[in-house]
Amino acid sequence: MELKKVIVTGPTGAIGTALLELLSRRGVEVCAICRPGSPGIEKIRGLNGVRIVECDLSGYASLAGSLPAADAFFHLAWKKTTVSGRDDLDTQLDNVRYSLEAARLAEQCGCKVFVGAGSQAEYGIVQAPLGEKTPVFPESGYGIAKYAAGRLTANFCARAAIRHCWVRVVSVYGPNDGETSLISYLFRALREGETPRLTPCGQVWDYLYSKDAAKAFLAVAECGNDGRTYCLGSGRPRPLKEYVEELRDCIAPGAQLFFGAIPYYPHQPMYLAADIRQLTEDTGWKPEKSFREGISEILCSGRG
Repeated sequence: MELKKVIVTGPTGAIGTALLELLSRRGVEVCAICRPGSPGIEKIRGLNGVRIVECDLSGYASLAGSLPAADAFFHLAWKKTTVSGRDDLDTQLDNVRYSLEAARLAEQCGCKVFVGAGSQAEYGIVQAPLGEKTPVFPESGYGIAKYAAGRLTANFCARAAIRHCWVRVVSVYGPNDGETSLISYLFRALREGETPRLTPCGQVWDYLYSKDAAKAFLAVAECGNDGRTYCLGSGRPRPLKEYVEELRDCIAPGAQLFFGAIPYYPHQPMYLAADIRQLTEDTGWKPEKSFREGISEILCSGRG
């Protein structure tokens, strides 16, 4: 499926920004729905072919009839994704309703495909690679809400004859990532000469560069199978401590790291690894950047 016009919610985060940049380079017209006053708006304002519509998630219903026709709808927006907000149950419940409103907008705009951003949190605590057949048992309000949003938008899209794909993101890093993410924190602390205070970092983790993630979302929109849930990561898990030390070596070789300074947060998964075989089989997508290559690109761009 060739995309000529798309709608993207949540376009100022790590994946959203990378997706807009990719679409702009390919000559795809983009309607980007942004939270009013988002500091990330300026980072996408100059992109060719991108029209910005400022609207909060809670106002999606008010956009009915005002958005352009489009081929695909990418729903990335979500409130309270950080640790402190993941068990804000009222907000997480609102996110489910906003996702359904996004699906309704997709129908009104004539979209042929709806691609939603899910999360590894939908699986709960699993000590095995995560794939579409892995049983789900979310433990946080965030994970429960993401799972509900995925199922409800799939139900709506099935009745509206819209192809539906749900992409469960494991862990993405890149420019415009949230300030509270581990990678953003390490960049900031190491550049300022601080000793990063960390958990024991005993997890096995699976980081994917945001530009690779954006290519995966685009590939899913173009080639993903209707009703499919894909797990998105690099497919090459490593001890989290190795990631941390490799990033340290790129930014401040020899700098001290304080492992075990803080406890793990509630619902902390200790093993995260994506099984990307189905995603690759259906779309041909494979990650291109190693972790070190991604970090080096961020450093060279000055956007870390």
